[in-house]
Amino acid sequence: MAQCAMCRGSVESSMGNGRNNVGVGLNTGIVYLFMMPYLLVAVIGYMWYRHSKKAQQDRQFVTARVQQALHQK
Repeated sequence: MAQCAMCRGSVESSMGNGRNNVGVGLNTGIVYLFMMPYLLVAVIGYMWYRHSKKAQQDRQFVTARVQQALHQK
């Protein structure tokens, strides 16, 4: 299940000795590296969404205040 030839060789040699710790560690590292870009995109997307929502609320507040001021005249 390793990704590169060197990793595969390392896993196969350690499995031949009866140890599976290297393979498990490599697979965990691969999953970690695989998930980081997606997590980063999700965090940036959430921050953009939150900022966009706040800006929309600010625009609605300003519009309501302007309309209120126009109706008072």
